[in-house]
Amino acid sequence: MAGDDHDHDHGSELSEMQLRVRALETILTEKGYVDPAALDAIVETYETRIGPRNGARVVAKAWTDPAFKATLLADASQAVRALGHVSRVGDHLIAVENTPKRHNMVVCTLCSCYPWEMLGLPPVWYKSAPYRSRTVKDPRGVLAEFGVTLPKETEIRVWDSTAETRFLVLPMRPPGTEGWSEERLAEIVTRDSMIGTGLPKAEP
Repeated sequence: MAGDDHDHDHGSELSEMQLRVRALETILTEKGYVDPAALDAIVETYETRIGPRNGARVVAKAWTDPAFKATLLADASQAVRALGHVSRVGDHLIAVENTPKRHNMVVCTLCSCYPWEMLGLPPVWYKSAPYRSRTVKDPRGVLAEFGVTLPKETEIRVWDSTAETRFLVLPMRPPGTEGWSEERLAEIVTRDSMIGTGLPKAEP
């Protein structure tokens, strides 16, 4: 392409940002500043051992244990520590509860601050400029693109994460799940429902 002087493969499916990260990782690895095995261990930890399962278990417990739910809404950092989850990214976790009158969404308008310990690695769309800018301007429209349509009477509250403060949405428990165990309930709690861009359903 005339005037196109960048050097990545035009057949690549990676985004421009992903290509930049990969290039940076390659340089740091070649210079010996980064151990690839250490990077793999970190990614594997957040993808398989931490991930959104921690958050799902927190939500499921809040659905079944009123005392824990009260603690979670009063001081989420203390509540998750009581379950053995120690925060390393961000010191202050706040849980916001969805109700028939209010639906909560989380965004980081400046970058991509995110409760990794609860939700694992952030999805690509969470870090994208369109999500970060449009969510604060048109949250109902963004929700519609995620397949979530709320009654007009439901207020949508958008919470802006920072490096110090992260948010966890406590979604409403779906009907038809009465009598379910915490473990079974945790299976239907999705990452998106804890960001506010999805809703848990009785069927996983």
